[in-house]
Amino acid sequence: MSAATVGLFAAGYVIRWSAFDVSIKGAYISFTCAILVWGWLEMSFLMGFITGPRKRGCPERCSGWRHFLHATQAIIYNELATAIGAAAIFAATYRAPDKVALWTYALLWGMRLSAKLNLFLGVPNLGEKFLPPHLQYLKTFFRKRPMNFLFPVSVTVSTLVTARLIQLYASAADDFHATGYALLSSLLALAVIEHWFMVLPLPSERLWMWAFKSDRGARCAAALERLTVKAP
Repeated sequence: MSAATVGLFAAGYVIRWSAFDVSIKGAYISFTCAILVWGWLEMSFLMGFITGPRKRGCPERCSGWRHFLHATQAIIYNELATAIGAAAIFAATYRAPDKVALWTYALLWGMRLSAKLNLFLGVPNLGEKFLPPHLQYLKTFFRKRPMNFLFPVSVTVSTLVTARLIQLYASAADDFHATGYALLSSLLALAVIEHWFMVLPLPSERLWMWAFKSDRGARCAAALERLTVKAP
């Protein structure tokens, strides 16, 4: 995490520098640095450094707005950190011609928020096996349902935006804009596919079974779970 934090500040500095580089190289650098910033946020959450004040699951009979409040308390620090990151990238690219980093970050944030809300409202494939032992309590905020009202809206809107980005790529006036739109449309298309994995009868865990089959990994996970259970 310390090494990632060094990379975070380096990426922030480079975003400011590349914001004035309207070349193919500048588009790739801005995109990559935004991914590095986002990676730091994901690591801070999954490693348990920046999550929320609530470190336990919800009672079985908890529902409605109270349940939503508890779910928000479990992740609010990470969401605030994400908002700070967005503000920092906005400031770094303010009045600069290269906005690839800002739009990359915005797409990642929007699609992750959509994924979290869909998991909360209910989808068939929850992907709870991917949660590390110290975040297993988050499963109590997931709901297994065939469908929810938000999912069609999420997929339709994101698909339309993807199509629009592809159109902009096809009609781009220069290589810089063509590269930027190509990167953004590819990223958003992958996010749409990720959303479909929530509802299609194709559990995404199967794509990563090679990671779960490791005996060493299983022993480590079991040891961490025992430590978590014994912790006060």
